[in-house]
Amino acid sequence: MGKYLGLATLLLRLSLAAGFLSAVASRLGFWGVHSSGWQHYLAYVAQVNSFAPVGIIPFLAIASTVFETAFGILLITGYKTRWAALGTCGLSLLFILTMTYSFGVKEPLDYSVFAFCAGAFLLACVPEYRWSLDKITVR
Repeated sequence: MGKYLGLATLLLRLSLAAGFLSAVASRLGFWGVHSSGWQHYLAYVAQVNSFAPVGIIPFLAIASTVFETAFGILLITGYKTRWAALGTCGLSLLFILTMTYSFGVKEPLDYSVFAFCAGAFLLACVPEYRWSLDKITVR
């Protein structure tokens, strides 16, 4: 492994996790006055998924929140990192596709979703994860 690859993967793991967990914290009101709130998030999910029936929007909002929380926790701890990174990449790719369909390509570019997706894919391709539970549990 390269001299700084371990540190780079740690920083990438933490950055991706922070991105997901901050978004979840905002929609759940944990950022106080800076939070978007659940109702605003539901409205945004409806806009992003403009093609979806209205009745499925709450499910999509809950599912994305659950996946973002799970992937964020797995990435922070470095447990099942490769699977968490692949899941993060897949979820981000879904965000790219739905945002592009509903708003055009500028929206996912402005929110750096392409970079988020690519970073997650890169993390999934790393051969080992220093400073992680994976490193401790895999021998």
